[in-house]
Amino acid sequence: MVSGIVRPVALCVIRRDDKLLVSEGYDTAKKDHFYRPLGGTIEFGESSAEAAAREMAEELNTEVTNVRWLGVVENIFTVHGQTGHEIVMLYEADFADETLYERNQICAQEDDGSSFKAIWKSLDDFKSGRGRLVPDGLLAILEGRSTEVSHVQADRRK
Repeated sequence: MVSGIVRPVALCVIRRDDKLLVSEGYDTAKKDHFYRPLGGTIEFGESSAEAAAREMAEELNTEVTNVRWLGVVENIFTVHGQTGHEIVMLYEADFADETLYERNQICAQEDDGSSFKAIWKSLDDFKSGRGRLVPDGLLAILEGRSTEVSHVQADRRK
């Protein structure tokens, strides 16, 4: 995260029945687990839909199909004691390789070479508070409760 910069991000929601494919994060300052769909920074000259598909190819070494627009969230948040600011373009897509839906977890890789696991987490877990889906505002979009740009600063809560 670069301080003082608004970062354009594209995230890709992949669903398996009532579950979402997410990565788990942990905020060491807040001692808080959170979950986020896969994706990353939109590169100069690249559309946000292209970025969502590229990020899935880079992180999971697979292609996605049927990429469709969900919405946008302005996300101002604090993680590890640092403030971040993102404009998050949200998409939903399907795996081209349908065997990926059968895996309980999928090994993924970041740009820096570090690896992480993408897991399937129930949408009901987020609705009931048994997990926190970020960016805030995404759950409302997935439930069809939000059709406008969401301006979210909820992560600033103490």
